[in-house]
Amino acid sequence: MATKKIENMSFEASVEELETIVNQLEQGDLPLDKALAQFERGIGLARNGQQKLQGAQQKVDILMNNNGEATLTPFDNTPES
Repeated sequence: MATKKIENMSFEASVEELETIVNQLEQGDLPLDKALAQFERGIGLARNGQQKLQGAQQKVDILMNNNGEATLTPFDNTPES
């Protein structure tokens, strides 16, 4: 199986692969070199996920501060009469 470049992965795909790596490492039956490689990839996945979350937070902050008076209001989905 070809390994995707971490920077090209979605946040969700990164989390899914990271969970798989954690499970493999917790089982403890990987050879040392494979465990180290998986650990290194896991660190990369975690860092990439953190960067994506920070980017999303920055976008939310920018959108919320666009007019300086922005406040969240409840969404009302009832049709107007």
